[in-house]
Amino acid sequence: MGRWDPDARGRLAEAALELYTERGFEQTTVAEIAERAGLTERTFFRHFADKREVLFSGSAALEQLLVDTVDHAPKSATPIEAVAAALEASTAIFEPRRQYAARRYAVISANPELQERELIKMASLAAAMADALRRRGVRAPAAALTAEAGTAVLRIAFERWVEPSNKRPLRELIRTSLRDLRKELAGTAVH
Repeated sequence: MGRWDPDARGRLAEAALELYTERGFEQTTVAEIAERAGLTERTFFRHFADKREVLFSGSAALEQLLVDTVDHAPKSATPIEAVAAALEASTAIFEPRRQYAARRYAVISANPELQERELIKMASLAAAMADALRRRGVRAPAAALTAEAGTAVLRIAFERWVEPSNKRPLRELIRTSLRDLRKELAGTAVH
């Protein structure tokens, strides 16, 4: 492919993921990613700040989708219903990219620095959803608790979804995880 072929960003992301899978994140350089994609390092840096960003570049779009869904949930929706709607909306981003998501998850799971970055991303998602819940009139402690529970549900459902043996869609796994959470909370006596 020539350097002016379309979708440079996508080619760079795919080349990076291939190399991270083959060699490991730490052992892969930006120069190698650019070369694999048939592009220059300069082009890489037009699209990504560093080689970690290749794996996290969709975070802002995901956060915006979650926040918009919570913001536009019906007024009658409980906080957990608004968050559940947001989690289900996120499947539109993930479902078409299951194989990519599974490979990305494997790379992140193998690297402590990337695991830390993933935790930061999840904390950011929870904080953004908590802000959206507060705008809906939910008090601070309940908003934060609901948003944190929602991100935990998303993380657990996502981990199940990318397992090689899994055949269930992410939306179903989110619903199952939410149902399990509700069941546990309803069955737990507070002393």
